[in-house]
Amino acid sequence: MAADPLFWRSLRVTIVYIVALVPSLYVVGLGLALLVQSNTRFNGFVRSLLFMPQTVSLVVVGLVWQVLLVDKIGLFNQFGSVMNLPAVSWLGDPRFALITVIVVSVWFLMGFYMLIFLGGLQDIPREYYEAARIDGAGPVQSFFRITLPLLQPTSFFVLLVSTVAAVCESQTFDLVYIMTRGGPANSTSLAIFYIYQQAFLFNEYGYAAAMASVLVLVLMAITVLMFLLTGGGRFSYA
Repeated sequence: MAADPLFWRSLRVTIVYIVALVPSLYVVGLGLALLVQSNTRFNGFVRSLLFMPQTVSLVVVGLVWQVLLVDKIGLFNQFGSVMNLPAVSWLGDPRFALITVIVVSVWFLMGFYMLIFLGGLQDIPREYYEAARIDGAGPVQSFFRITLPLLQPTSFFVLLVSTVAAVCESQTFDLVYIMTRGGPANSTSLAIFYIYQQAFLFNEYGYAAAMASVLVLVLMAITVLMFLLTGGGRFSYA
C-alpha cells in the first residue's frame, strides 16, 4: 500500500473532494435555509423543489448530468457556443472532472442539508431577534451574534455527516461510478472507488480490505479532530 502511487493519489483526491464539498454544502445549505425559513405557501413549494433531487435515483441523476455535460453536444456546451464561449470537456478533462463531480454532488445534497439547517433555525426563539432589533442590531449583526452561535450543534452535525458522506457514503461512489468511472487519468478516483476497483475488478480482496481499514482510521482521526476543535458542537466565539 505504501508503495502504491494510485492509492496515495486516491487519498489526495479524496482530501480535495472533502475540502471542497463540506464547506460548500455548509454554505449552500445554510443559505437556502435562511431564504426559505418563513412558513409561507410559496416557500413550501421552493423547499419541495430544492429537496426533489433527493427523491431521484443517483443512477438517473448521474446519467442526466452526463447528457447535460457531454462534449460538444451537451446542453452546457450548446449554451456556451451561443455565448461564443469555447467548448469544455467537463467530464473528459482532468482539470474540470473533479470540480464537475463536486458541483453535481452539492446540487444533489443541498436540499437535505437545507432541511437540517431549517430545523435548527426554527428552534431559535424569535424573542432573541426581536430584542436585538429593539437594541438597534441589523440583520448581519443578528446573524453573527444570534443565528450562528445558536446553530452550533446543527453546524457540527452537518460538518460531521457531510464529511463521513464525502469519504464513504454510497452517494459519493455512485456519482463517480456513473459519471466518470474514476477518470480521466484517475482525477476523480476517490479512495472508496479505488477500493472498489481493487476488490471487484481485480479480485484483490485482501488489499481492498487493508485500504478500507486505513480509510476507516483516517475517518476516525478526522472525527476526533473535529470533536476536539469544536467541543462536540460547542464552538468558542471568544
